[in-house]
Amino acid sequence: MTETERAEPVRTCVGCRSRAAKSELLRVVAVEGSLVPDPRGRLPGRGAHLHPAADCLAMAERRRAFGRALRLDRAPDVATLAAYVAQHARPSIAERADEHDERSMSQHR
Repeated sequence: MTETERAEPVRTCVGCRSRAAKSELLRVVAVEGSLVPDPRGRLPGRGAHLHPAADCLAMAERRRAFGRALRLDRAPDVATLAAYVAQHARPSIAERADEHDERSMSQHR
């Protein structure tokens, strides 16, 4: 690494538990019992990071990860976050793996 290059911060997705660059994840904050997306990372308070994909959101809900990560005493409302993820969703983990497999196979031909 040269002097001008900096290491990018790494965070863990609360849904799939995989580590990724902070820029690839969506920061989520609890505001009055509701999960609010914080794409700019400027809202005050404790944040949790999530891949903006429906399957990661579903895994995080199923595991009750938001309550633990954000230190909440009850289950948060995910409606606002679910609408944001549906609108801005990136390919799911399975779709990303398929794309990677296809690209690697095309390079070997």
